[in-house]
Amino acid sequence: MSRRLLVRGGHVFDPVSGTAARADVVIDGERILDVGPGLDGDRVLEATGQLVVPGFIDCHVHVMLDDVNVLRLLQTPFSLRFFHAARNLRLTLRAGVTTVRDAAGADLGVKHAVTSGLVEGPDMRIAIGMLSPTGGHADEWLPSGGCVHALWPSYPGCPATVVDGPDDMRRTVRELLRAGADVLKVATTGGVISPRSDPRRAYFGPDEIAVLMAEARAARVSVMAHAHGTDGIKNAVRAGVRSIEHGVYLDEEAVEMMVDHGTWLVPTLSAPRALLRDGPAAAGLTDATRAKVVDVVAAHDASVRLAHAAGVRIAMGTDAGIAPHGENLRELELLAAQGLSPADALRAATTSAAELLGAADEIGEVAPGKRADLVLLEGTEVAVGNLAERLRGVVHRGVVVHRGDGGEPARAAGPARHTAEAMGAECPRDNAVPPVR
Repeated sequence: MSRRLLVRGGHVFDPVSGTAARADVVIDGERILDVGPGLDGDRVLEATGQLVVPGFIDCHVHVMLDDVNVLRLLQTPFSLRFFHAARNLRLTLRAGVTTVRDAAGADLGVKHAVTSGLVEGPDMRIAIGMLSPTGGHADEWLPSGGCVHALWPSYPGCPATVVDGPDDMRRTVRELLRAGADVLKVATTGGVISPRSDPRRAYFGPDEIAVLMAEARAARVSVMAHAHGTDGIKNAVRAGVRSIEHGVYLDEEAVEMMVDHGTWLVPTLSAPRALLRDGPAAAGLTDATRAKVVDVVAAHDASVRLAHAAGVRIAMGTDAGIAPHGENLRELELLAAQGLSPADALRAATTSAAELLGAADEIGEVAPGKRADLVLLEGTEVAVGNLAERLRGVVHRGVVVHRGDGGEPARAAGPARHTAEAMGAECPRDNAVPPVR
């Protein structure tokens, strides 16, 4: 017999209107049963004076990565990364992010650890690896002539993804799909932290990208394109990718193409700022890499403003792993600083992100029938400032996994009952995290 959870007295954010109105939310199992005034339930999660928003969706993370210092990575036992991933997933969920798209690094075992409840974390979509040519973003060849595979090592369950030519592309795409990829990721330009690639240069020929897209269509999966430079962005959009990741050097033609093709932009504004904030020494950046980071920031901001003004659809992604895990909601403040309204910034992490992932019928709204993923924020104003400090609760699949206010956990409705049963396993008084499933 289910015990319905009542989230009482909050102001529920409506992404359609961009406003919030006072309403209760009733959760039965993993689903939202009802939203409206004067509802009741068996247990209560008090939300008076708080904004109730859908669980946030981060469309670009790397849960297996939290260091880009190659020397440190080479001195770290490989298996330790999986324990770091468990910590990173926990931090992400407790930050209010209930769904992520991992853009390379996490394999099927990491995803299964979450879905089985072995590890606490958000629901996951995984790319497993990033397709790149020799000399491209996933090629870790160094000026010394060494190739250390510190950031993107291959291992059982995670195929090597440096490919050249249509046949190599086809084989590796099929290996990724066999390994459990939910989405395919391709680097159509160089990158910022890769040692010898150029973020402004386009990589892969039309024949290679065409094979990728044909295999993706056959498998009914979408393609996300790491793309900084203008030419590489345009090549990816022409080919029909679902989203451009980063999109640093957009121009008016590229933006117009994205609008015409319905291509999404996932900006990841947090990543270059995190590298500069941590400092080149801490991140292990060379002078050449740091120069690329500095060049990126101003151009990136301008491109987001240009894309938003033109009507390009934007979804939130943080590049967490480059940016710190658990600070994901900072991205919404950065989007707002580039001209998105608070409501649009919230949409980027809820309804828009859900649409990008093809999951709008499941997540992204606080509405009957949707999955019960909720975040409670202090204050009832629709605003994105200081979100981490305002976080007061996280509900994932109907379970309260975090209370950030130190207040009363969900309790039995009616007169107060100070018993373990009344407190409920989902909402322990000491804020210990219960099973996610």
